[in-house]
Amino acid sequence: MLETSARLLRLLSLLQVRRDWTGADLAGRLGVDVRTVRRDVDKLRSLGYPVNATSGVTGGYQLGAGAELPPLLLDDDEAVAVAIGLRTAANGTVSGIGEASVRALTKLDQVLPSRLRRRVGALAAHTSTLAPFGPTIDAGTLTTIAGATRDHQAIRFRYQARDSEAAPRHVEPQGMVHTGRRWYLVAWDVDRADWRTFRLDRIDGEPTLAARFPPREPPHEDLAVYISRQVSSVAYRHQARLVVHAPIEVVQEETSPTSVSLDPIDEHTCLMTTGAERLDVLAIHLGVMGFDFDVLDPPELREHLRVLGERFMKAARTV
Repeated sequence: MLETSARLLRLLSLLQVRRDWTGADLAGRLGVDVRTVRRDVDKLRSLGYPVNATSGVTGGYQLGAGAELPPLLLDDDEAVAVAIGLRTAANGTVSGIGEASVRALTKLDQVLPSRLRRRVGALAAHTSTLAPFGPTIDAGTLTTIAGATRDHQAIRFRYQARDSEAAPRHVEPQGMVHTGRRWYLVAWDVDRADWRTFRLDRIDGEPTLAARFPPREPPHEDLAVYISRQVSSVAYRHQARLVVHAPIEVVQEETSPTSVSLDPIDEHTCLMTTGAERLDVLAIHLGVMGFDFDVLDPPELREHLRVLGERFMKAARTV
């Protein structure tokens, strides 16, 4: 009986980790035959867990949505991560979930083992959070886009691009990136037949679901790197490339991924890509960056640096 109960818990954990499982895959993970998997699924259903099954070659099992939320199985690290996430969400950039996060954290705290409660409590007691600045995102928008991305389902929305009126967009979502201040969506724009980056706070209203689409090769294997390159230079009137005479790890500590994009050259230098609306403003920021650098392009930036350098030298002379 104990072996069966432990197996049921393991089966439920597997169904919660991944969306779709074949009977053979579950049997292999559990070390039983497919017939036993069927019996265990029936037992989960009798306990109120909505496990859906489809037949055929591509058939399998899926934990569906029921009338009530079933208990979740979390290991120690997952439980601590959820508790920390809920505390962060209570003061985060997603609107409308602060109160719900506090309620969920209260429920979780009631069932945490004492060893985990001490870990979470120590973190909360010695951590302070600044109030979020910048735009907030509706939680419904995030969940709609996340679900559409997971299910390869296109979405439609009205988008307020910079310096233009809101216009309808039809996209195939690839993934979202949170920079700590803003949320971005990377998606294939169906009407423009190209990849586009969208700031979620500029979406007007709730996105609506459209037809499913076949998965595409993403524009970059790491969407966070892709977003860094897009928002740090492409969006600006002037783009610049520099060789910075410092290790990339050191430069990363002193810069933001939303203001510069970095690629290693060797252990002593790295390539920086950045941008600005005005070259003189960019020259000032580079001058106070704290690292020696060489300008690759644009050549006009060198003249701005020369003029500023002469001005600063003149101001530094003793009267």
